[in-house]
Amino acid sequence: MASYVFCCCRDGAFGQGHVQMKDLPSVKLDTGFMGNDVVIVKNGRRICGNGGALANAPIAQNKAYFEIKIQCTGAWGVGLATRRCNLNKAPLGTDGESWVLRQDGCIFHNSEEKGKLPDVPQEGDILGLSYDHIELNFFLNGSPMSSPLTGIKGTVYPVFYVDGGAVLDVQFEKFYHAPPPGFDPIMIEQSLL
Repeated sequence: MASYVFCCCRDGAFGQGHVQMKDLPSVKLDTGFMGNDVVIVKNGRRICGNGGALANAPIAQNKAYFEIKIQCTGAWGVGLATRRCNLNKAPLGTDGESWVLRQDGCIFHNSEEKGKLPDVPQEGDILGLSYDHIELNFFLNGSPMSSPLTGIKGTVYPVFYVDGGAVLDVQFEKFYHAPPPGFDPIMIEQSLL
């Protein structure tokens, strides 16, 4: 079996005309889609203040996974939302544009409780979320919570909100716990021209 190597350079190996590959963009909290009183620090990996923020990439792939670590308790939430979600209003999950797990373990969409985790997350816990365009599932410290949320529609982004002193660290790669089989970190779509 033959192997082929393709090179994209002119005038010799890495000489004149060599094109440097850019670092691929990473998924992080989006300062362009956040509430007015939200503070994003740690290179787009920590949310504090008051309000919500979306990730900078939608979930376009078939099976995606991400995590949060609850650094400080207060009022907080994590889930999925469209860009039409009001990120200045906490808690999220009060409109038709967000599907959110709140700090009390209840899952909300359109101001309706859609489910409840069997265990309430505490400070220091790691929450994992997997989404396959059919179900949003939650994991607490690596254990499945068996409380899926369905009926999510539209182009959705990971969403996070904080209030009352809550601080969340988001993890879009290098996870604390292994994702469920077949699930991967969120990928940013790249257009090749």
